[in-house]
Amino acid sequence: MVETPSRNLPFGSLVTAMVTPFTADGAVDLDATAALAAKLVDDGCDGLVVSGTTGETSTLEDSEKEDLFRVVAETVGNRARVIAGTGTNHTSHSVEMARRAERAGAHAQLVVTPYYNKPTQSGVLAHFTAVSEASDLPIMIYDIPGRSGIPITTETMLRLAENPRIGALKDAKADFAAVTRVLAATDLDVYSGDDGLTLPWMAAGAVGVVSVSAHVATAAFRALVDAAAAGDFAEARRIHFELDPVIRAVMTHLPGAISAKHILHLQGVLPNAVVRLPLVEPDEREVAPVLADLAEAGWDLEPVGGREEIRA
Repeated sequence: MVETPSRNLPFGSLVTAMVTPFTADGAVDLDATAALAAKLVDDGCDGLVVSGTTGETSTLEDSEKEDLFRVVAETVGNRARVIAGTGTNHTSHSVEMARRAERAGAHAQLVVTPYYNKPTQSGVLAHFTAVSEASDLPIMIYDIPGRSGIPITTETMLRLAENPRIGALKDAKADFAAVTRVLAATDLDVYSGDDGLTLPWMAAGAVGVVSVSAHVATAAFRALVDAAAAGDFAEARRIHFELDPVIRAVMTHLPGAISAKHILHLQGVLPNAVVRLPLVEPDEREVAPVLADLAEAGWDLEPVGGREEIRA
């Protein structure tokens, strides 16, 4: 088990946005979920997002999400922060999911900008306000215009930061000037929502990362976050360069849920790499650049039990 320094961060510092393991026939695999959550925390995560984008939240039933929140909270809730992905583009549905997450034992919630609807900034403000009033769970806002269709403007974010239940921002719009203003003008805990921007975001004052690639390189991400938090940017830069091909492998060729599950399966962490439609498992041509990037990182491929396993 990797020991992490003591922190007073309500959302953690190294937060993995967990995949949702499925059985071979596509059902949620709660046993594999518990095992994965325990491994991630053992290896250095102090926060887990459950049923976020990488968890294929858009294809999960509400009851499945609540079961996932509960099993992860029961498995690691005394050792890491369990952050429930409750956000949808339907405000009353998000309110209901916030209540379910609280009932299931989650410590906090990740709430994404309402997607597809493209509300005005007044609508964005009203949406987050309504969700914040539905439960006592603190909120990490997820600003990802590439998926939601709209950004949260800096002016709106500054207003949202006045809400005592909104404590953090997962920034995934790669706007350094905007995130700098938020860091300078608010008390929000800011997290990089792009794995490759962890170092520059933390250099500016962010407290950590919500990561997909940390599934497969947890210890290295733990070391990066700790080095940056300690102001050791020479060491953080070294790890940043070391992680670059791994991040490319996970994040640039396939949807993160697909690539992360595929690599976790090759590592022997997950029993399969099953995803739900409209996602599908990759073919050999699609996997080739993923494996090439991992080879650049120095990861060896060895046959294990009739299949391949990646060993760092």
